[in-house]
Amino acid sequence: MQNIAICVSGGGTNLQAIIDGVADGKIRDTHISLVVSNKPNAYALIRAEKAGIPSQCISPKDFPDREAFGQAMIDVFQEYQIDLVVFAGYLVIIPENLVRQYSNQIINVHPSLIPAHCGQGYYGLKVHESVLAMGNKVTGATIHFVDEKADHGPIILQKAVAVEEGDTPETLQKRVMEQAEWILLPRAIDLIGQGRVEVTDGIAHIN
Repeated sequence: MQNIAICVSGGGTNLQAIIDGVADGKIRDTHISLVVSNKPNAYALIRAEKAGIPSQCISPKDFPDREAFGQAMIDVFQEYQIDLVVFAGYLVIIPENLVRQYSNQIINVHPSLIPAHCGQGYYGLKVHESVLAMGNKVTGATIHFVDEKADHGPIILQKAVAVEEGDTPETLQKRVMEQAEWILLPRAIDLIGQGRVEVTDGIAHIN
């Protein structure tokens, strides 16, 4: 049984997909031990409360520097004996001490096909605005392990989603969530819980 912590910043739709995935058996051998938000008013915290999941707000603004923030996160994850940290719409630049402590134990969902439309400044609707501005016909989502660089690290899963005529950033965001993010994230958590994901030489392999 793997204990997971889910880090969120907003509404928590990916969190809900994970909660539902555990409930219906799509995510096996997994316990959602904790939800962490950097924003006290994030609706994701209400989702956690409704599901009976412990939650905390830990904001980098409350700490003197990034290392102290990272250590606070480490302390909480160790308290809850977390095996896997899941960034599900978590809009925070991660301190290096946290990444080092949980190397290949932190995954992130990004709403594009990395390496396209990713890195510093590419988050939320900005990703989909970029896709439309480039005239891409296909976009999608990526699940990857987190390393010291933004939207970098070994890729676990990707799924393509069509860009349709007349799309707005909002309609495209919704389609990518429904057709890719909400499917890939539970699957990645399940695969890791089943011991089927290995990282060798910086590349993730599914066994």
